[in-house]
Amino acid sequence: MLKKIGKSLLAAAVAGNVGTAALAAPAPMTLQDYLALNGPAPSHHEAYGPAPSQYAELFLPAGAGPFPLAVLIHGGCWTKEFGGITQMRNMAGALSAQGIAVWNVEYRRFDEAGGGYPGMYQDVASALDRLRALAPQHQLDLSRVVLVGHSAGGHLAQWAASRARLPHSSPLYVAAPLAVPVVISLGGLADLRNEERLIKTSCDREMVQLTGVPSASRPDVFADTSPAEMLPAGVRTLLIHGEFDVIAPTRVGQDYARRARAAGDAAEVIVLPGASHYDEVAASSPAWRSVGGQIRQALGMAALPPLPPVPHSSAAAR
Repeated sequence: MLKKIGKSLLAAAVAGNVGTAALAAPAPMTLQDYLALNGPAPSHHEAYGPAPSQYAELFLPAGAGPFPLAVLIHGGCWTKEFGGITQMRNMAGALSAQGIAVWNVEYRRFDEAGGGYPGMYQDVASALDRLRALAPQHQLDLSRVVLVGHSAGGHLAQWAASRARLPHSSPLYVAAPLAVPVVISLGGLADLRNEERLIKTSCDREMVQLTGVPSASRPDVFADTSPAEMLPAGVRTLLIHGEFDVIAPTRVGQDYARRARAAGDAAEVIVLPGASHYDEVAASSPAWRSVGGQIRQALGMAALPPLPPVPHSSAAAR
């Protein structure tokens, strides 16, 4: 389903919305472009559990710390079919070159043993909280952390930023989770209850794969899985969508932002001109100037001076 949307709907959106003046601009990235993304090898590979997918990659900048930290959580429709952590190395390499440490998180998806609910969420939480033990050794500044998630990873990043709001009765509850002040969702799908139809269309997911089944002690399966049900989270949420994102259209971010602001949280929507669902995570895309700039801003860093545009072909991304 994602492959079909990535080709047909994106092509239709571009054909219907891009005028002749924009024809010289790079075409929005496709799923195939995204799958070709890669980046440098990490500085360290850290297991946070015994399963093959329970690990994260640490990218350290040159020089001495303490380093500000970006935590990356990949997407891929909550399935192992569409890559994920490898593609996020493209962003990780660009960020570490700018003096930002990166924690690139892998986790058990719904179609892996132990994944889905509750394992997938527990993995993300464990990977995030593991940073407390790693920070002294690797000179990580945990007072300057931003969570960045793409697509399904946007949902998980927003969930991780909201963990202080988890019901104490939830299997996902932990005392004193690592707090983060800002979460950046790139084409995220975070409102599981109200976006169930879109998630089914975009990702071919049944909601039970993401929420588990209700029980007497857990009658509302969205209460501890959907960030929209955990508002106010007490964090600033930045929702970034490509103009031609048909997996998670801009409307999704706008709806979430309205709900977050009504609950008392700070939330903002940014639209990336000419971008698809995949340009959002490519450091080789023209959209990177905006995405990377927002990450730097969230970490209290100065903006970079303008750079000439870089082609986002798979060859340039390697």
